[in-house]
Amino acid sequence: MPTSDGNDDKNMMSNKIEERIRRLSTNTIGLDERLRKLSSGLEDVRFRKLSQGTGKAKVRKHSANILQQIHNERERIKQPRFGICFDVDGVLARGTVPIPAAAKAFRKLTDEKGNIRVPVAFVTNSLNRNSDRAEQLSRILGAKVATHMMIQSMGPLEIFDELHHKFCLIVGQGKIIEIAADLGFKNVCTIEDVADAYPLLDMVDHDNRRKVAVHGYVEKDFPRIEAIVLLGEPKRWESSLQLLVDILTSDGKPNRPRETVPDSHLPVIACNMDLQFQDRAAIPRYGHGAFLVCLEALYGKVSGNVLKYKALVGKPSEITYRFAEHVLTRESRRLGYTEPLQTMYLVGDNPEVDIVGCNLYQRYVDRLKKRRFKNLSLIEGEIRDSRYIELYDDQLPACRNVPLGAKFFPQTVDTVKGLLVCTGVYKKGTKLEEIGSGHRDFPNDSELQLPAKTLDDVDAAVDYILETETEGL
Repeated sequence: MPTSDGNDDKNMMSNKIEERIRRLSTNTIGLDERLRKLSSGLEDVRFRKLSQGTGKAKVRKHSANILQQIHNERERIKQPRFGICFDVDGVLARGTVPIPAAAKAFRKLTDEKGNIRVPVAFVTNSLNRNSDRAEQLSRILGAKVATHMMIQSMGPLEIFDELHHKFCLIVGQGKIIEIAADLGFKNVCTIEDVADAYPLLDMVDHDNRRKVAVHGYVEKDFPRIEAIVLLGEPKRWESSLQLLVDILTSDGKPNRPRETVPDSHLPVIACNMDLQFQDRAAIPRYGHGAFLVCLEALYGKVSGNVLKYKALVGKPSEITYRFAEHVLTRESRRLGYTEPLQTMYLVGDNPEVDIVGCNLYQRYVDRLKKRRFKNLSLIEGEIRDSRYIELYDDQLPACRNVPLGAKFFPQTVDTVKGLLVCTGVYKKGTKLEEIGSGHRDFPNDSELQLPAKTLDDVDAAVDYILETETEGL
């Protein structure tokens, strides 16, 4: 029979191993060497027990169980339980000029072949085809950035299935028709198409005035516009503002006189509410948010009504951050990981946009937890549809709610951390309360601008993340 001392030693060693496994299970990277030593130490204990010739079968079985636990933990705890979202302009680059810290930061997140080893997404309010932007970032970072890692301002529109078959006016610059097609829109037109169909509308363009006066005009048979999708600011604001107000006040058919202005208007979706953004100039430039301010003011002045959005996407919208978590989870699965994400980081340069979005999403997650708990406490027969619980937040205006038809990976993140860097809009020492206001449909709360941490640049931010995630090893 084994001695009581032997059993005590064995139990003590088992307890220590199990405690270390429990502690290690909360960490994500850099654990192979520790587990190897842990396994080696257990083998030594087993060998000593077997050499004493006492309790061989029990010790062998117990040791095998612990080793299996270690193996399982090794497979599990190597998996990152966090994902990182990176803003682009002001964090990784200024326009097309890379910020030096960016490539250095990504060397810490990639293997020798340039493959990114942790769940990463690029969340930017820019407007490009994802394939073009991914190619540009690959060159800047020296990493393999794939199209499916990109979340530009219009990215969440892929989940708005109900609009994909409507006749939509797409507003913006660049490859907007191709971008709309990438998102799933089947039937679209542009401001230029509207101006061409209705030559008498664009009279703020004096060249068009003269053209009509000299050559006359012909109106075309043009379908009724059913929705407006504002991807980004157009080239000629004055003409676009005139035509957009015409369409909104005529229910999508601006070729007939209006007796009264309707109280409501056709659906409007806006992407990117940034008032300013940081490019190569010394001071920030107007963004799409500035155009929206003009449109809201002119529509209100002409109609006497408030412009109401069906959806506002792009940072700081909760829709975009929920979509970002979905993409991070998708990236985690693509990398072969099975453990759910617990922490979501976003590295940004704009307190009003990047950091406000993080803090709004943290509030969104906190409310979701309460809805889940409340739903579980309801008596049988009164439990709501799970999609309603997961997606609809009655504390948000309709324009910031995720559409109920959205198909997402399960929401698992419980902590959202916004990391503010000083290489873009925000400059070190700036008082956050002195920065201008965000979009009117978002709360003007200075606490929302407070980051989890302020750092010099993206390289320091990545160091902070890795140190935080390996703390206690």
